[in-house]
Amino acid sequence: MSAKDNLSGDTVLPWSVGQRPLMLAPMQGLTNSALRRLYLQKYQPDLVFTEFVRVQAQTRKRVAKNELSDMQDHSAVAPLVVQLIGNDPEALADAALLLQAQGIQHINLNLGCPYGRMTTGATGGELLRQPQRLALMLKALRRVCRGSFSVKCRAGYEDLLQWQSLLPLFEESAVDFIVLHPRTVAQRYNGTADHRISAAMAAATSLPVIANGDINSPQAARTLLTRTGVAGLMIGRGALADPMIFQRIRGTAPLEVDPAQRRRDLGLFIGDLWPDYLQKFCGERQALMKIKDVLNFIPDVDLQRDLGKLKRTTSGAAFLARLQHTFPV
Repeated sequence: MSAKDNLSGDTVLPWSVGQRPLMLAPMQGLTNSALRRLYLQKYQPDLVFTEFVRVQAQTRKRVAKNELSDMQDHSAVAPLVVQLIGNDPEALADAALLLQAQGIQHINLNLGCPYGRMTTGATGGELLRQPQRLALMLKALRRVCRGSFSVKCRAGYEDLLQWQSLLPLFEESAVDFIVLHPRTVAQRYNGTADHRISAAMAAATSLPVIANGDINSPQAARTLLTRTGVAGLMIGRGALADPMIFQRIRGTAPLEVDPAQRRRDLGLFIGDLWPDYLQKFCGERQALMKIKDVLNFIPDVDLQRDLGKLKRTTSGAAFLARLQHTFPV
C-alpha cells in the first residue's frame, strides 16, 4: 500500500512542496485555540497542532463537544493538524470521519505521550509496547483519512533503537509523515533528545521526518535543519520561551537578541494572551490559572525567578502589574 492509496487517491501534506515546515507542537493543556490563534497572527509557524483529543470507544460521540468547538475556532492562516489519542481502531476511524466532516484535513496519532493511559487501556507511548495492536489502528486510520495522516512518536518505549522496527510498520501503513521525539517513553522528559536518531531515521526512509524535542534556540534549530536531513521541525517549549523563534530560524527576525529585548518579547506575548484567555475561559480565575500553565512550561533558567513571581499573583490586576514591572514592553 502506498501513501496514495487512501480514499482520495492523493496525498495532501500540510505544507508546500520544497518547504521545510516549522510547526508549533501539540502541548497538552496549552495549545488551545486562543494560544494557536496568537501564534498564527503574530509569530508565523507554518502549521499548528491541537492538544491531543481523546477518542472514546464507549460513546458514539467519540469526540467531546468542547474539543470539536475548539477546533472549529481556528484561523485559516495556516493548516491545523488534529492529534488523536486512543486505543480502539474502530473508534479512531469514526473520530477521523467525524473530524473530516467538520472540515479537518489533517489527522495525527499520538504515540509519544508518556502518560498515555485511559480507563480502557494503553494509549500514547504505551502503544509502542503493542505493535500488533498499533498496526490495526494505523491501517484503520489510513483507510478513512482523505487528507494527511501522520504519527508523533518516541524513538521507542525503553529502547532508543526500537524506531528501527517501528519504521517498517509506519511505511506499510502509508503514513504521510513522522514526527519523531528521540527519547524513549520511559525517559519521559528526562535526559536530552538525541537528534542523531532523528538523522538516522531521516536517512532510513523516504517518508518526511520532523524533528521534535529540546529545540530551544534558533541556532540549534538551524543546525538540525542543515545537518540531519530532517524535513522540518516541531517546536514546543522553545516557542513558549521565545515566540519569535520561527521568524529567527527563517531569518526574518534577528537570530540573537539581548536579554532586555527577550524580556520585552515575552512581555508582549503574555500580555497579548491575557485578553484572549479572559474571553475563552470565561473569567479571571480560570484565565489566570491557564496562563500560569503557560508560564510553567517556559524553559528559561534566567527568567525563572521573575516567572515565579508572576505565578504567585492571585488576581488579574496583580498579574498585569507584575508583568509590566518584570517584563516591561
